[in-house]
Amino acid sequence: MAIYHLHVKVIGRKAGSSAVASAAYRSASRLRDERIERSHDFSSKRGVVHSEVMLPEDAPEAWRDRERLWNAVEAFEVRKDAQLAREVEFALPRELSQGQGIELARDFVQAEFVSKGMVADLNVHWDMAEDGSPKPHAHVILAMRSVDENGFGPKVRDWNQTEMVERWRERWAELANERLAELDIDARIDHRSLEAQGIALEPQSQIGAPAQRIEDSGIDTADIEADRAELHREIARKNGARIIADPSVALDAITHQQSTFTRKDIAKFSHRHSDGIEQFNQVMGAIGSAPDLVELGKDGRGEDRFTTRQMIDTEQRLHRSAELMAEKERHSVSDTHREAALARAAQRGLILSDEQADALDHITDGRGLGVVVGFAGTGKSAMLGVARQAWAAAGYEVRGAALSGIAAENLEGGSGIASRTIASMERGWGQSRDLLTARDVLVIDEAGMVGTRQLERVLSHAADAGAKVVLVGDPQQLQAIEAGPASLPPITKSREILFDGSVTGGKRG
Repeated sequence: MAIYHLHVKVIGRKAGSSAVASAAYRSASRLRDERIERSHDFSSKRGVVHSEVMLPEDAPEAWRDRERLWNAVEAFEVRKDAQLAREVEFALPRELSQGQGIELARDFVQAEFVSKGMVADLNVHWDMAEDGSPKPHAHVILAMRSVDENGFGPKVRDWNQTEMVERWRERWAELANERLAELDIDARIDHRSLEAQGIALEPQSQIGAPAQRIEDSGIDTADIEADRAELHREIARKNGARIIADPSVALDAITHQQSTFTRKDIAKFSHRHSDGIEQFNQVMGAIGSAPDLVELGKDGRGEDRFTTRQMIDTEQRLHRSAELMAEKERHSVSDTHREAALARAAQRGLILSDEQADALDHITDGRGLGVVVGFAGTGKSAMLGVARQAWAAAGYEVRGAALSGIAAENLEGGSGIASRTIASMERGWGQSRDLLTARDVLVIDEAGMVGTRQLERVLSHAADAGAKVVLVGDPQQLQAIEAGPASLPPITKSREILFDGSVTGGKRG
């Protein structure tokens, strides 16, 4: 079962740390620290399956040598309390193979760090958890200064901003879920807190590895680690007691990650949220006998697969709302308004392709629900910008929404549709603000990543208000971020526009 973990910390001399020692430990190698004339040898450490230094453009090529890189950092930073580097540690989905996990980690590091000008030392560890399951994670040590062909420049203060860390947390969840979707893996991770997800369990502390204790000369953190381990067990005991008293808490948490699950998934969840074999067995028994548990039969691997009555009910409500909206035609746009929007686009140099024009006709045809499926780079945003003008000319209020803040920004930037996150939109609805009306058109981008529960809430509200919803997504985004995918009824699927050289249910010419 995939878990979310991303932690950021600073490696600095004030805490007694060394950039060279940190790099040696993370990479399981032997590195010579020239500043203190001492070698750090961790070459016997196991579990490191990938290790490389990734450089931005114009960085000295010699820095691909890890020892030269981090000695250069140590030499450049002269203060006794200098901040030497930043470390980002994140858990990789257990469902991925080693090759897939390494590829995902490299893609994340390249997109979020290296492309922004940071030198990144990436190390992927494939350790084993106590229950024998893989515990893959990555350590990225980042230089804190700008670089060019001559070496280091000034520190980049923007890299220290809290907003940047929040972006990394959100973007990691987004990228990992996209990859899980592409691989057709029914799992997801969520960067939000358990409370924000509506899960009635207490978050567990992270039991730190002994790396810091090894690196910090003269500092023994054994007592601290023991205290943290005991706190971890205490929280596990409390969560186990909650689940035994009300197993629906566990089922709700599990189905936030995947819509169906196996006995092995239940066992992993129970192991994490219990302390000792006796409580583990009680938690397993409580979940197994929960009245909301529904057995679906065996999957392709011969494993018994389960879901919950709540998930089944939620998907049925989603289908009813989608069918109701697809049957009604109350948001039509006249040919005059559509042609005027096309003419204004042409004046800006934008000429829609046949597929884009088909999609425009489809989503402005009056039906309460439209679906547009297209690969990245096929011009969905440009087409939506033209649709926005046509809808606005017809007197409709056009709103945009997406699962993540980054996706909402991209939708607004590409189409001109004022956009926000779905969570923000739902919070407003909960306070009776910005409720949808029959004059609203709501465009949801990256809709294939939206979970069944969340999409059901949005479509139910839109159906009740008489609003129109347009779902836009990438065909590779098959997996919902929160228990999915949120499949739509056949009546909707027959009206999809597919941007791959063909059109389903659309009109040509």
